[in-house]
Amino acid sequence: MESFQVREFNDPKRKPSLNSVLAQKERLKAAERIRRGETKDTAETNALANVDLEAVEPQYTPLEEQIMAENKAMSLVGHLGELRKRIIISAIAILVGFCVAYYYVDDLLAIIIAPAGKLYYMRPTEAFFTYMKVALVAGIIAASPIWLYEVWAFVIPALTKQEKQLTNWFLPFAIILFIMGILFSYALVLPVAIQFFIGFATDELQPLFSIGQYIDFVIAFVLPFGLIFELPIVMIIMAKLNLITSAFLRSKRKIFLFLAFVIGGLISPTPDMFSQTMIAMPMIILYEVSLWLVAKVMKK
Repeated sequence: MESFQVREFNDPKRKPSLNSVLAQKERLKAAERIRRGETKDTAETNALANVDLEAVEPQYTPLEEQIMAENKAMSLVGHLGELRKRIIISAIAILVGFCVAYYYVDDLLAIIIAPAGKLYYMRPTEAFFTYMKVALVAGIIAASPIWLYEVWAFVIPALTKQEKQLTNWFLPFAIILFIMGILFSYALVLPVAIQFFIGFATDELQPLFSIGQYIDFVIAFVLPFGLIFELPIVMIIMAKLNLITSAFLRSKRKIFLFLAFVIGGLISPTPDMFSQTMIAMPMIILYEVSLWLVAKVMKK
């Protein structure tokens, strides 16, 4: 049996504890905020006004470095665990939305194909996969408040106070504008586009729309309008962060007009000028609305 050995410990007064080191770090950060004028806390200002920011940083002991490394690893594991949880919640929400949408898929298809009338399917599996596609897209849209919230909740701890204030109103307005863009496209733009293409029919050339190709056209035509309607929010956030002003937007108006038609050509489901114009015109109108909001409401 080994004899009892007495170990010698270093004087604890010569090496700070981990808590004291971290507390000193926080005091230095608080003093730096005071110097920059980023805090209005009078008690904090009085307590830390004389902190020497040029003082030598406290040194970590090997044990403290090991503990901090383990805490950092645990923090990474915690973030990955939270990400996994939020992905699972989002997937479940989309799955539930898909199931509900599939239950009403006949009603959804009746609404979608109303502008075109009677459709056909050319392959045995075309109708089945079209039903699945419509239910999936509808489920994603229906579950968007949930999975967008999960994305927001995961990202917000890393944001600054000003960025958090922006996101508090950004999310609900983004959802509302996205839905407005889809409804605007379906109610006003899509029927005009369908009638435009049907107008090429003659006695010898009759339209025979395949349901799969028609649904692909509708999805590719309608969804971009949901994204286009987010333009005012993007502009307002950029103005709030002092990245743009109304004068800047006015000076770049001609460039944006050109880019609107370029973007319309890129995201249009067909290469014709009509579809490109139908996508570009709402972008131009929203750009002017954004300019007015920045100039009149935000006064920038």
